[in-house]
Amino acid sequence: MISDEQLDAYRISGEKVRVVRDGIASNDIRGIVLAWDESQVMIRRPNRNVVKLDRNYLIQPAKEPRRDPDNI
Repeated sequence: MISDEQLDAYRISGEKVRVVRDGIASNDIRGIVLAWDESQVMIRRPNRNVVKLDRNYLIQPAKEPRRDPDNI
């Protein structure tokens, strides 16, 4: 699970993140971090929709190459 400090750094910087949910790249969610609690994180997508996702998913900067969630 990603730490509160890392999520706060993404929120303050406004950096786009990628949420890798499974092995299929087209299922990734990209956007900026809005808020989070103990179990979920809210991401605003480019089309301004807000998505609530589990914090156990792999969250990484969108500019980095995609990592496989199964090999972590």
